[in-house]
Amino acid sequence: MSRIFSGIQPSGELHIGNYLGAVRNWVALQSQFESIFCIVDYHAIIGSFTPEDLRRRTREMGISLLAAGLDPAHCTLFVQSRVPEHTELQWIFNTITPLGELERQVAYKEKAARQEQVMAGLLNYPVLQAADILLYLADTVPVGEDQVQHLELSRVIARNWNSRFAPADAPYFPEPKPKLTPTRRIVGLDGNAKMSKSLNNTIGLLESPDDMWAKLRPAVTDPARVKKTDPGNPDKCPVIFELHKAFSPPDVVAEVDANCRGAKWGCIDCKKVLFEHMNAELTPIRTRAQALAEQPALVDDALNAGAEKARVIARQTIAHVKEQMGLA
Repeated sequence: MSRIFSGIQPSGELHIGNYLGAVRNWVALQSQFESIFCIVDYHAIIGSFTPEDLRRRTREMGISLLAAGLDPAHCTLFVQSRVPEHTELQWIFNTITPLGELERQVAYKEKAARQEQVMAGLLNYPVLQAADILLYLADTVPVGEDQVQHLELSRVIARNWNSRFAPADAPYFPEPKPKLTPTRRIVGLDGNAKMSKSLNNTIGLLESPDDMWAKLRPAVTDPARVKKTDPGNPDKCPVIFELHKAFSPPDVVAEVDANCRGAKWGCIDCKKVLFEHMNAELTPIRTRAQALAEQPALVDDALNAGAEKARVIARQTIAHVKEQMGLA
């Protein structure tokens, strides 16, 4: 069975962009692949944070992932910093990663341009990402389109290490391939950018129905629809129609398309139907999250057991790498 690896930063509670763009796909994949999923708290410390906030957000992310359907019986779920081999392998990979490869990363250039002082961690972020993946010899990585370039760097790093330290006919590290998520990009409620907490354009996965509707109701729609009787074009409704595709059954999506183009529904009517289908899928997740929050030992046990499983693989990888490099 192929092995997949993917990670998510501990931003606290998941929002529906995280859920649709990654986590719902992970839930489907966990029964098809040997699956390893990680809350990447080392990545999170690149930005500003307080220790108390980081601890809280890490726990909340664990609750959200378990509530969303990740099952410790079918996947390995753990917190990155509890497996020290991640940073050990990152340092090793730093020694074989060309600086130019890091400097040309689009995400690095965009973020560095907005910062007065750029920290080395921002530059080396993709090396840690490569270590996360290759530590488990994962050959497949479920990612969004914005992460494909980083994954290509992981392939370069695997190739560089294999060419120097592995037999030519028996490469050790696989060159991981991307598995693009079915829902590749979720636009925020303002319709201007990708859904992001920093842009305040999200709906939290665990938000109450009232709060969810309060955010969904004013979300942007086709600008051509000024009045209810104006015909619309769902293809120009990047938020609501895309969410219908993600949450509503195909027959409802077809009905939405026809009623929008034929001016049979107003945008509020359309949003009410979307809200109904979103609420149907998210209510069981909210219920499970509440139960987990009331039983913190269950979350701790799941994450600790996942870390133990991950360490077994990680130690084997590091032992082999150090042996081949003359470090052991």
